[in-house]
Amino acid sequence: MKRELLTELAEWIAIPSVSADPARVDDVERAGDWLVDKIRKAGGAAERIDWRGAPLVVGEIAASGGPSAPTVLCYGHFDVQAVDPLELWHSEPFTLVERDGWLYGRGAADDKGQLFMLLEATRALAREKALPVNVRFICDGEEEIGGGSIAEFLMADERGADACLIFDTAMIERDIPAFTIASRGLAYFHLELESGERDLHSGVYGGAALNALHALTQTLAALLPVEGRLPEPLMAGVIPPSAEELAAVAALPSGERTLADQGARPADESAAAEFYLRTCAWPSLDVNGIEGGSPHLQKTVLPVRASANVSIRLAPGQDAVVIGAALERLLTEAAPAGAELRVQLLSASAPALVDLSAPAIQLALAAFERSFGSRPLFVRIGGTLPIMPALQAKGIPAIVTGFDLPEGNIHSPNERFWAGYLEPGIAVAKAILTELGTGLETKS
Repeated sequence: MKRELLTELAEWIAIPSVSADPARVDDVERAGDWLVDKIRKAGGAAERIDWRGAPLVVGEIAASGGPSAPTVLCYGHFDVQAVDPLELWHSEPFTLVERDGWLYGRGAADDKGQLFMLLEATRALAREKALPVNVRFICDGEEEIGGGSIAEFLMADERGADACLIFDTAMIERDIPAFTIASRGLAYFHLELESGERDLHSGVYGGAALNALHALTQTLAALLPVEGRLPEPLMAGVIPPSAEELAAVAALPSGERTLADQGARPADESAAAEFYLRTCAWPSLDVNGIEGGSPHLQKTVLPVRASANVSIRLAPGQDAVVIGAALERLLTEAAPAGAELRVQLLSASAPALVDLSAPAIQLALAAFERSFGSRPLFVRIGGTLPIMPALQAKGIPAIVTGFDLPEGNIHSPNERFWAGYLEPGIAVAKAILTELGTGLETKS
C-alpha cells in the first residue's frame, strides 16, 4: 500500500509548480490538473478554473449516503516554493526520494504531501462506499506568493460547508500534534519622507538642516515596542488566550530553545519567557527595511529623502482598519516639523480565531486522538493564513492541523516529510471525516 502511495505522490512532486517563477505558470496549472484528474478518478467531479487570474481547483466527491449528508471542505495548495540554492540539495528537488525514513522533495511537506493524504482518505472511503460526508476540494496554486484568491473565492461562494479540514501545518514535536486555532493578520506599509529639495553638504549644513534619515528614525521610534509591548493604540482589540491555550503553551518547547535553534538573540530579557505570547497572541511590529543616503560609499552628504517598509502582525480580535489608522496617526504625530511624510498601505489581511466550542472542532479532536493516540494541543500561530479569516467570516469551523515536523525544512533546501506519518495521516483524515459525518448536523 505504502509503495503505491509513494509512486502516485512522486508523480505530483515531479511537477515543478513554483508559483513565484513566471516561467513555471504552465507547471502550476499542470499540478492543478493532476489533482483534478485524481478527484475525477475517485468518482468525483472537478475542474481547474481561472479565478481572477489565479488557478483554483474546485471539485467534489459525493457522500456514499446521498447529498443530504454534511459537507466538508478540504483545502490545500498545489504550488511550491522555489528550490534555490540548488547546490544545497542532496537529491533532485522534484524527484521524491526516500532516505533514512524521510521523503525528500519540494512539496513533500508543504503542501502536496499533506493535501495528498486528505485526497487519499476521501478516495479510500468513497471506494469502500463509506464516505459519510460530501467532500468539496477547493485548492489554490498561489499560496506561496501570498495570493488571496482562495479567500476571495470563499467569500463569494454561496454553497459553503459545515466544516473545513486543512492539513498544512506542523506538529509541535514528533508525536505531539496540534490544532491551529488562531492566526495573526498583517498590515504592511511603505513610508516615504522628504526633508528638503536636494541632498546637502554635511559640513556646510549639518546640524542646522533637517536630515531625512534622522527624521525617519525619529518617526519610526514612536512605533517600536518597549519590552515587547507596542504603544497602547496598537494593542486595541486583542483577544487574550484562554486558559486551555495557556496550558498548551506550557507544553511547548521553551522560547529560549526556540530562539537559540534559529540563531536568534532575544530582543530583551523577557523575550524568551514571553516568546509564544509575543509571536502568536500579541501584535508585533517590524521595520522590514530602510533606505536612504549612502550606506556603502563614503559621502559626506545630508540626505533629504528616506523610505522604509513597516509591517504589523495583528492579533486575533484586532481590526486592520482601526490599527492601520492608529499606526498612521502615531507616525504623523512623531514626524518632526518640516518633514513631509507619506504613508501607504500596501496590503492587509485579517486575523482569525476558531470557536473551540464548535461541534466540528470537538468531533475532529476526538477522532484525531482516537486514531493517532495523542490529543492535539490548541495553538495559535504567528503567521498569516488568509483562508482562516475567510472561513470565520462565513461561519465555517476550521480544523487546521498537519503532520510536518519542525525539522521538515519547508521553504528550504532538502524539504522532507517523515514517511512514517503518511499512512497514519491518511488514517487520521479518514477518522475525522467519518466522525464529522456521524456527529455533525448539516447546515449547508
